[in-house]
Amino acid sequence: MTGVIRTGVGGWIHPPWRDVFFPTGLRQADELAYASRNLGVIEINVTYHGFQKPETFARWAAQTPEDFLFTVKASRLCTNRRSLADAGEWVTRFLGQGLTRLGDRLGPILWQFMPNKTFDATDFAAFLAMLPTTLDGQTLRHCVEVRHASFADPAFVDLCAAHGVAICLVDSPDYPMIDAVTADFTYARLMRGEDDIDTGYPADQLDIWARRLGACAWPGVAGRGRDVLALFINTGKLRAPAAACVLAARLETLAASKTLAATR
Repeated sequence: MTGVIRTGVGGWIHPPWRDVFFPTGLRQADELAYASRNLGVIEINVTYHGFQKPETFARWAAQTPEDFLFTVKASRLCTNRRSLADAGEWVTRFLGQGLTRLGDRLGPILWQFMPNKTFDATDFAAFLAMLPTTLDGQTLRHCVEVRHASFADPAFVDLCAAHGVAICLVDSPDYPMIDAVTADFTYARLMRGEDDIDTGYPADQLDIWARRLGACAWPGVAGRGRDVLALFINTGKLRAPAAACVLAARLETLAASKTLAATR
């Protein structure tokens, strides 16, 4: 089975994108509709800082086309705490704010931890046990993004695999990359973008990532690929949409070459 690869960015309200990614004269009210028709996935970041109304999620979903996905960044009230085992109330409140109103546009939930959060196997196991696999009859998928070197531990990988939780594949000069398959999807956050490069990432790096992510999604000898979400997240992020579009084009070219090779 072949996985589906979607490329995208974090958020969609970013004034510097006007006249660069968004066409001149496009109303702000139409920016999500435009972005969702040119990208495959958008990470909702505002949920990290505050809760939203159910009607807000429903409105966002209504502006997007079929086969588009939102990922949702979990509230910092869940993850930025000394004891993760005590996060249950906040996890419940975060999940209960109306996420399922996104309907079939709801993709994985990203649980991001601070750089000073170190790995404690018992505490982290308690946290992962709080994450439900369904909500209001919808399947939930979870991904954790860790930023401390102590998580480069086989025990952490084993815990995530036991719960079917993905480990975010992070491309960053500051945080460790833990490349381990622990779920049926891959969630990559590519953070090395540069605003003075038209394509966000250097061309050779986009080629490398296209091959790497393609290998995750396209069946190999095991015969089963994984869905892939690749999001460009960087400080300036002016060229993040361009990077997402160029990477998508690279992947299409690779997929076409594989198809041609298979028919010869």
